[in-house]
Amino acid sequence: MNAPPRALAGHLDDYLTLRRALGCKLIRVERYLRQFLDYLGERQQGTFTVEAAADWVRRSRHGSVAPGLGMEAIRGFAVFLHAHDPAHEIPPPGLFPRRRLRAVPYLYSPADIITHLAEEEITALLQAPDPGAWTGRRDHALILAGITTGLRASELAGLTRADTHLGDGPHLECHGKGRKDQVTPLLRDTVAVLAAWLGENPGGPGSPLFPTRRGTPMSQDAIEDCVRRHAAAATLACPSLASKNVTPHVLRHSCAVRMLRSGIDIAVIALWLGHESTRTTMIYLKADLELKQRALGRTVPVDGEPGRYRPPDNIIDFLDRL
Repeated sequence: MNAPPRALAGHLDDYLTLRRALGCKLIRVERYLRQFLDYLGERQQGTFTVEAAADWVRRSRHGSVAPGLGMEAIRGFAVFLHAHDPAHEIPPPGLFPRRRLRAVPYLYSPADIITHLAEEEITALLQAPDPGAWTGRRDHALILAGITTGLRASELAGLTRADTHLGDGPHLECHGKGRKDQVTPLLRDTVAVLAAWLGENPGGPGSPLFPTRRGTPMSQDAIEDCVRRHAAAATLACPSLASKNVTPHVLRHSCAVRMLRSGIDIAVIALWLGHESTRTTMIYLKADLELKQRALGRTVPVDGEPGRYRPPDNIIDFLDRL
């Protein structure tokens, strides 16, 4: 398919127009696809191939691109291109059908991309929003909810006042990934912040929990921008944040790691996060260096002598007298 990126850009406009007519939300999809076409333009005689797509995902995974969403965006556009302009197809046959693109590995290890925040970084991030501004109080409540509940950006964006239960057994109800309903308990501090936030923003049951100034729900991109902006501001108080790409999913990772460090069972964490299998949750065990150090501290030193513990005689005598 030795088509110049300019021709692909025209097809992309047609694809996005069609998707918009179908009522699809395309903010992130459009951004990813335009970044991908820019990447093709930077390559010498770059073409839209499976290998180019995989290479772009690999190079962009530590930046602003979520690997799974990036590849899904490319898959959708590839199927459209194959159906509307077969002249673009080049050997090997079947380059663009979805089944071929699904066979491409994402080229990343789950443990390799797990980023979480230390306690001092969480504190700095929560203090970054301006408490004297309406948006600052909203952003503080949003970030706190993300860190303490582990909800995804899409789930936070979809929360309404009716989903927020602050009485006995406080919790949030959300319609999560894979069309699964989920109930997430709330900590005492989070309840207090959300109660104050709801108190200054009256509305009906269907009103968004985290609205824009126009009263509409925040989009996933707006939530992502909110977290990134406050993380950048928080680097003044906590410089270590500068080395981390802080996103809403990092807040989710941080929630899981905090629970692990508190001694909560991995099966409970999987249920909390809405994972279908504990195998998904195991990535947090691999990513947390502190937990590994604790386990190492329980082992026998290299120069130590292995064997069973033998209590001293005074303890044996005490036990015999019981």
